[in-house]
Amino acid sequence: MDPAEKIPPLLAPELIEKPWAGREAWRVFAIIAEFAEATERLNGIRPAVSIFGSARTPPDHPYYRLTEEIARELSDAGFTVISGGGPGLMEAANKGAYDGRSLSVGLNIQLPHEQQTNAYQDVSQSFRHFFARKVMFVKFALAYVVMPGGYGTLDELMEALTLVQTRMIRRMPIILVYSAYWSGLMDWLRGTLVTEKMIDPADLDLIQVVDRPEEVVKAIFDHYEKRGFEPSAREREAHLNL
Repeated sequence: MDPAEKIPPLLAPELIEKPWAGREAWRVFAIIAEFAEATERLNGIRPAVSIFGSARTPPDHPYYRLTEEIARELSDAGFTVISGGGPGLMEAANKGAYDGRSLSVGLNIQLPHEQQTNAYQDVSQSFRHFFARKVMFVKFALAYVVMPGGYGTLDELMEALTLVQTRMIRRMPIILVYSAYWSGLMDWLRGTLVTEKMIDPADLDLIQVVDRPEEVVKAIFDHYEKRGFEPSAREREAHLNL
């Protein structure tokens, strides 16, 4: 097709508001600053484990107590625990780590509702942009521990699986906790995605499902006993390009 015959842009350049375009361009510098500040602030927290879960779970719920116990065991085993810094299971993760031997880190997001910074953080870093925050969860984690949660938790889970599957980051333990909650998702992955060849059967091996806190700690140590905690040169380069 002749390029002249193609449909023109819906908004011609002269119709784009120049002040708005200028604000968009300058916003890039704010994003760069957010990445730089967070990277500098978090560089000393390794080894770390990122824990995800619902912001809506109250302190008297069994999920809250389970998350708190897992975080405490990880902290006592020498891992910094990173959470989203908000309420619910994020708070439980920070609280368990805060009472343990290692650092409790909260990566807080500024939202119009639902997200309020919890009080159990040795290191607290605030973000305006979801994507910058998500990079930090991956960049500094040796493992992902995924508690029951909603869209945000699923988003983080799928992001980690995609990055490991495509070898954009090194393979790390991705651990789903509480098998009764995750059984439907695992059945769908196995029965639909694998059956219809959307993923390979081996891709299911990227996920472990456990129920007890000690199983979480064991799964992480078992993984790194085989390969060591230090990243390879290729893995280090991949992380730089996240």
